[in-house]
Amino acid sequence: MKTSFLKIFTLVALVSFSSCKDGAKEAETKDAEDAAMADASAVTYAADTDESVIEWKGFKPTGSHTGTIKIADGNIEVNEGNIESGTFEIDMSSINVTDIPAEDESNAKLTGHLKSADFFDVETYPNAKFEVTGLETMDGKTMLSGNLTMKETTNNISIPVSTSMNGDTMTLTSETFTIDRSKWNVKYGSKSFFDDLGDKFINDDMELKVTLVAKKA
Repeated sequence: MKTSFLKIFTLVALVSFSSCKDGAKEAETKDAEDAAMADASAVTYAADTDESVIEWKGFKPTGSHTGTIKIADGNIEVNEGNIESGTFEIDMSSINVTDIPAEDESNAKLTGHLKSADFFDVETYPNAKFEVTGLETMDGKTMLSGNLTMKETTNNISIPVSTSMNGDTMTLTSETFTIDRSKWNVKYGSKSFFDDLGDKFINDDMELKVTLVAKKA
């Protein structure tokens, strides 16, 4: 009996360790910084809103949900292949749920809840914004820093990205990363704001992955 218990305990420990190890890394978050300024020789690339997307994943004790958000507008200033500055708008009213069939009524229910004042309050705050503040190489990775504004709250985040050029098209892809939604006052089901949730809480950390396709203006 003791041997069986030890085997089960070891298995649980290994699964827990693997989950922590393989989880997306939280973006470094700090106070807002001054926006980056591009040199006059920089080339402007305009966001292709049909091809650009932000993928999200949210977690709770009983599982997770996934979805997408559209990029509404934006420009990136590029000089000799390097991003010097840029700003793009995120259409929060485009929040979409992808893990529940679109025809299922629970899809509309969850989508509506995410858009409500409980979460992102898209009626009051229809757009979020990301403004580039810097780009640097750290530990062999390209780190893009920028001010992320949601619900009138701005924090600076740094995320690992890669870029590629194909003719007049630039594609920027981030690694999957997490942000702590409580830092942008997204309060519903958050242990950062409520003490009596029991197992009814929703994790503060949200996974995000950004794909930005931009074409030479």
